[in-house]
Amino acid sequence: MTSKQNSPQKAPPKMPGAKPIIGHMFDFGKNPFDYMMRLRAKLGEIGEFRMFHQEMVLLTGPEGNEAFFRAPDAQLDQNEAYKVMTPIFGKGVVFDAPPHIKDQQLKMLMPVLRDKPMRTYSKVIVQEVEEAVKDWGESGEVDLLDFMKQLTIYTSSHCLLGDEFRYELNEEFAELYHALEKGMAPIAFIFPNLPLPVLRRRDKARVRLQELVTGIIEKRAKKTEKSDDAFQMLIDTRYDDGSALSPHEITGMLIGTLFAGHHTTAGTATWIALELARNPESYEQVLKEFDTLYGENGDVTFESLRTIPVFERVIKEVLRLHPPLIFLIRKVAKDLPFKDYLIKAGKYVCVSPRVSHRIPEIFPNPDKFDPDRFTEERQEDATPFSWVAFGGGRHKCSGNAFATLQLKAIHAILLRRYKFELVNPADSYVDNYKEMVVQPNSPCMVRYTRRTDIDAEKNKAKKSSTKNQTDTANSFKVEVDMDFCQGHANCMAEAPEIFQVDDQGKLTVQQDTPDNALLKKAQRAAKYCPTSAIKIIQK
Repeated sequence: MTSKQNSPQKAPPKMPGAKPIIGHMFDFGKNPFDYMMRLRAKLGEIGEFRMFHQEMVLLTGPEGNEAFFRAPDAQLDQNEAYKVMTPIFGKGVVFDAPPHIKDQQLKMLMPVLRDKPMRTYSKVIVQEVEEAVKDWGESGEVDLLDFMKQLTIYTSSHCLLGDEFRYELNEEFAELYHALEKGMAPIAFIFPNLPLPVLRRRDKARVRLQELVTGIIEKRAKKTEKSDDAFQMLIDTRYDDGSALSPHEITGMLIGTLFAGHHTTAGTATWIALELARNPESYEQVLKEFDTLYGENGDVTFESLRTIPVFERVIKEVLRLHPPLIFLIRKVAKDLPFKDYLIKAGKYVCVSPRVSHRIPEIFPNPDKFDPDRFTEERQEDATPFSWVAFGGGRHKCSGNAFATLQLKAIHAILLRRYKFELVNPADSYVDNYKEMVVQPNSPCMVRYTRRTDIDAEKNKAKKSSTKNQTDTANSFKVEVDMDFCQGHANCMAEAPEIFQVDDQGKLTVQQDTPDNALLKKAQRAAKYCPTSAIKIIQK
């Protein structure tokens, strides 16, 4: 940990203005981001506020983020903090499960998000996008957020859950899933079982979804051929003691799989198009990159989506400005020291990517959309834990690689087919803070026009302009932060001579000082590691 530890004694400073009973809930609820920005401005990188009876400590900035993400589960309890998810996932599933069961369940979910199946998903996503826009015509207007919500639920369910969810249950499943998402209302983090309409709809959706899952399990049991998807994987998998998952557990874990790969993607996909529409220079750079790579009819494949640096910087900048989660939260199980402070057990501690991403000392002119801040020359995110849109550490979002693949594939088709313009004034497109998953305010209208300026000469500038660098050293060093590794196995796909991942997701480094002939492979392994667990050090 980078935080200085000097026998911490002080309690975190408290935000003034707490009201009887509700504490700061009213001010926080109006605009959580604005409230947390004011808290940081007044109290610094650590400050305490109260939501009803819960004492909350906000950590911001790289050092606060690192203290949060590196703390062991025994110290910062994720399960207690996310009781809001219990009615959604179900009793005894993931955050409501004992630690040894939760660990097994998470391992059961990982294979579907590993490198090998990921290579098949781009084709499915492209198919879904083409289907979604086939009737758009030459021009028109669309509520882009609604469009992206429907598109991403179809792409995610098709890739991760199987044909039944996509083709037999598509509309009903989408409605049930959105009811579950809306069940993550801010009030539910404090009172997850209040008899509110939005929470009642959440509970009814969970019951109905389990009925549908049970029916599909029964149908699949009668088939001779097995499906190759996450659903079948969960039907076939077993706990360490040999027992199978119940329909209740399978339902919860299917929801968990989808949340990992979808529940933040629709808003981000929408913001990408909106930010490009109001930043013409960046828009033209992205179009030039896509046109050069794909031309008019080039195939969008897993391989072709891997290295699109201009658009990758756009994604990263959109996630800096509009990270989908207001904050991430843990309950303090054992006193947590941070610099000169001590956060006592029983309190809740949280970090806010959105606040940390707006610190001007790290990201100059932080409110400006500027994808070039992530170029190799500038590297404004070079400080560890400064950019935390997907979280960090051992609990970094396991679906971030799938989400990124979706964003790339969706826009590789949409931006090649259509040009997007804002229907309303640019400053009217703002975030909605009424739900925990932050998305643009709806309706979110844009005008689309079929493009006629596509450079059909595919790959005309695809040849790399970078020259092979010669390194005088005979070897390099590989360092892996095992605390970050989640077993995606991307590294093994890139450099099997160096990395091996077993069926349980355990990584073994075969060579920690490989021959320099493997340097390019090792660098790709580090680049495509979803959790940034690998560091390559050239001697």
